[in-house]
Amino acid sequence: MTHIHPLVLCGGSGTRLWPLSRAHQPKQFQPIDGAGTLTFFQNTIQRHRSQIFSDPIVCVNARHVETVGRQLREIQCKAHIITEPVTRNTGPAVLAASLYLLAAKPDAVLVVLPSDHVIQGELNRVIARMYRAALDGMIVTFGIHPTYAEKGYGYIMDGGEFNDYPGLHRVERFIEKPSVNVAQSLIDTGFAYWASGISMFRADKLVEEYRRHDPVTLEAVTCALALAAPLAGESGLRLEERFFAQAISQPTEMAVFEKCRDIALAPAAIEWDDVGGWTSIHSIGLKNESGNVTSGDVLLLDTRGSLVRGGDRLVAVVGMSDVVVVDTDDALLVTNRASAQDVKKLVEHLVSLKRREAESHRSQVTDWGGMKTLQAGVGFAMDLLTVDPGKQVTLTGEAGVSRVLVVIRGSVTLDGNQPLDQLTAGVSAMIDPATSATLFNNADSAAEIVEISCGMVIAGVVAPSLTQIATGCRMVGYA
Repeated sequence: MTHIHPLVLCGGSGTRLWPLSRAHQPKQFQPIDGAGTLTFFQNTIQRHRSQIFSDPIVCVNARHVETVGRQLREIQCKAHIITEPVTRNTGPAVLAASLYLLAAKPDAVLVVLPSDHVIQGELNRVIARMYRAALDGMIVTFGIHPTYAEKGYGYIMDGGEFNDYPGLHRVERFIEKPSVNVAQSLIDTGFAYWASGISMFRADKLVEEYRRHDPVTLEAVTCALALAAPLAGESGLRLEERFFAQAISQPTEMAVFEKCRDIALAPAAIEWDDVGGWTSIHSIGLKNESGNVTSGDVLLLDTRGSLVRGGDRLVAVVGMSDVVVVDTDDALLVTNRASAQDVKKLVEHLVSLKRREAESHRSQVTDWGGMKTLQAGVGFAMDLLTVDPGKQVTLTGEAGVSRVLVVIRGSVTLDGNQPLDQLTAGVSAMIDPATSATLFNNADSAAEIVEISCGMVIAGVVAPSLTQIATGCRMVGYA
């Protein structure tokens, strides 16, 4: 059973969890219960670290590969990373992982795991029970007993139990996101399950089904894998973009599962939530006697049934009921729980206004330390860089943009205009336009540097190195 390979999918933008989740730092990489706790992604990895599982495979978009690598190292987990150059839904990603395993382990069994769900209960026990069925060529989908009529979920209808596989059921049909009334009527039959997005199968079985039902995607992903390049500094590869972009963008369920004869349902008696919004965070959170879920520096008075997440400052709420308050370093969300799903519309409006807050946080965590935007305006930007001991960061120069670096704590070696200048607290250096600069911290403590950029204007504001790093639009090196 050690041939079970967890395949963790890191797609999704999580717009309903703004301002915690942003386009460049989506919800799966955010802490579940506030600063200092495991992220959704890390929690998924940890859930499936046992003797029945091999090292995980992680499928992630190219913009998040450094985040995945860093968060894996934080929990000391080895993994194989498959980087998608463009987003093509779950189907091509799962197929790429299956082909990746197929060459070395034809009978390898994969269990597909979304990285942004919260699960409590013995899921691994159910997975272990379904191993023989998957090894025999069944595609097993895991269903959750519904507790209410949710129109945003897919449903699986139970077609009766198999005789040869205890606990495994036939699939009568799939129903994708019905109306509330239809969902309730399905639940009333007693044979409906929420589709959890978790599935299990042999690698060669999935490839066979793609060959039968979607040969175009199979050829595209096969070519993208054949021409894949190794990942620098990580164990894994980057799929070739031109061919991968030709894959049909469909979820695995639509591309294969709904058309497959060997599809099966494994009911899982677990607590499951796909955390689609702040109401879900409240429902799964640890509540006090007033029904409140809090994290961070929070003070509540005469407040009930609310979710309040503090950031770097005190958040006080008085005389409120059923509200959501989420404070981050650059945005504050206040809504009632009934309207929390409309946060997605708010994010769409922010995108239309080209607001940075829709894309990225003011503060970023990196492999080499961290960065924070202090101030930005027409023709200038000021960023705070923190370089950890033994780390380095390369800031790429821009034509027409000059920069001044001021060390405010610690010391760094600068390789820029003049090779290997030593900068200590209170010492500054000017970097010429279009010149890259590398900062080395060989000391035993972190160094903090203020970077002031002046010059070239993009949309009225100078393009700071922080924005370049956060959006992945420029090359930033580290070691």
